[in-house]
Amino acid sequence: MTQPPVRPAGNWDDTSPDTEPAVPWTAQQVQHLVAQQPRISPWRVVLVQAVVGVTLTLGWWLLGSAPAQQVSSSLWGAAAVILPHALMAWGLRRQATQASAALAAFLFWELVKVAFTVGLLGLAVWWVRNLSWTALLLALVLCLKVHMWALWWLARPGQETN
Repeated sequence: MTQPPVRPAGNWDDTSPDTEPAVPWTAQQVQHLVAQQPRISPWRVVLVQAVVGVTLTLGWWLLGSAPAQQVSSSLWGAAAVILPHALMAWGLRRQATQASAALAAFLFWELVKVAFTVGLLGLAVWWVRNLSWTALLLALVLCLKVHMWALWWLARPGQETN
């Protein structure tokens, strides 16, 4: 009695192709796809982040147990997100002609953004007396999370973004 040949995990059959080879796209097909994708201005995302930061700060001012501490801490937390994102949006305002240049510019400005954020948080710890960590971290997290929500909201079908 002979044993059947051992098949690789997942029952892969490397002798026959599973799919047809992909057909390269024409320039017209690529242009059509690009025209369908909404262009989202990074400045609008920064604006939505600023609105959330100001709203949260007003909430601390109206409802906080120690409004002076919580408002200043909340402003620092929001600024630690908004200002670096605005700097990155400014830095990436020109379109690169090559993909490698675009990637290098993005990585450079991302590094600048992270360094600026860490610097602002360090300054907040050093400058703000009686820092409210709850207010600072809540503003920081909400302004960061609104970044993804703003991208989703601004990229809705039929939404004019630029």
